[in-house]
Amino acid sequence: DNWAFLYAQRLALKQELPLHVCFCLVPKFLEATIRHYRFMLRGLQEVAEECAELNISFHLLLGYAKDVLPTFVVEHGVGGLVTDFSPLRLPRQWVEDVRERLPEDVPFAQVDAHNIVPCWVASPKQEYSARTIRGKIHAQLPEFLTEFPPVVRHPHPPSCPAEPIAWEACYSSLQVDHTVKEVEWATPGTAAGLAVLKSFIAERLKSFSTHRNDPNKAALSNLSPWLHFGQVSTQRAILEVQKHRRTYKESVDAFVEEAVVRRELAENFCYYNENYDSVQGAYDWAQTTLKLHAKDKRPYLYSLQELEQGTTHDPLWNAAQLQMVQEGKMHGFLRMYWAKKILEWTRSPEEALQFAIYLNDRYELDGRDPNGYGRANTLSLCLAGCLWSICGIHDQGWAERAVFGKIRYMNYAGCKRKFDVDQFERRYAPTH
Repeated sequence: DNWAFLYAQRLALKQELPLHVCFCLVPKFLEATIRHYRFMLRGLQEVAEECAELNISFHLLLGYAKDVLPTFVVEHGVGGLVTDFSPLRLPRQWVEDVRERLPEDVPFAQVDAHNIVPCWVASPKQEYSARTIRGKIHAQLPEFLTEFPPVVRHPHPPSCPAEPIAWEACYSSLQVDHTVKEVEWATPGTAAGLAVLKSFIAERLKSFSTHRNDPNKAALSNLSPWLHFGQVSTQRAILEVQKHRRTYKESVDAFVEEAVVRRELAENFCYYNENYDSVQGAYDWAQTTLKLHAKDKRPYLYSLQELEQGTTHDPLWNAAQLQMVQEGKMHGFLRMYWAKKILEWTRSPEEALQFAIYLNDRYELDGRDPNGYGRANTLSLCLAGCLWSICGIHDQGWAERAVFGKIRYMNYAGCKRKFDVDQFERRYAPTH
């Protein structure tokens, strides 16, 4: 279920050439820890096995793409290169670095395989909100939301087989924190991810529209780790969920809104706004209001360590933080509350954003994702929406108040009106 892979195979079949799949394993990426790398690598083991069955060579190259991929292209006489797309700064730089180092006669194509409507096709500019991008995306869904053709067993074998992968050596090449442990609830790989999708449709889809904002109810898809690592395609999830539209129309429509419109709005934001992870990326009204209230007295001030350990005065916030540390996920509704309180309890909007992105990227299985910077959504378990929560991206100005200015406010009492706060707090109470 990957359009870049399908396009590459189509080119190879047309030229009657072997097909190689390469993954360049970088030693570190933003705040990713062993929790994230193990999830990714165990998923890649499944990909390697599937490639072997399809007579396609899978190569795991250790190092940055610019250092290892051009050499591989020359040594294997590669005739063309196809890559996927990410709107984030670092992956875009990787693509540019490879482009500069490739032999001139090797064409290099990029396919947006993880959005349904490709990012640069959906809109040519940064969209203000879901309202402004929704019509553009829905108008193009009939063209792009189609069933995948299959990847076929490749009829042109490589002249020499791929080297066997020393998976344990891959782990020793990493320069990442090993103290953030793997989570037990999420088994990596496509097979496990598709099983989660199946269980969502069978058990939780019916209550998605009514209960998705209640952290005590099992109504979310839980798919975000597999979507983030490309182990399950968002397009596959939508195609399967839409089969149940006649039975659960409201839930299916709500799921499509979040998995397509809100998700691709975040991609649009990161693609067209180079300051997607800083206060400078906010709209003028938000920057102005945050600056006006930057010196307001905070009711509490917490260090990064106190926040990380979940030792604030707020038992709901602590419970949400501990859920993220232990399970690598946080409920979408609480994700917004969590980030807004960091704005309220730190010295400046800049510090709040820095802390929120750090914690999100370090603990969330699906951290380091466009949705972490853009609009939070409840499809995912744990997308931060840091710029939305803290800087009002894709939102409007609200009534003015201390610290927040015109940024949308959330408080403990509001959460109590929405769901049984005590029940959630008991679930994630500190053990000491």
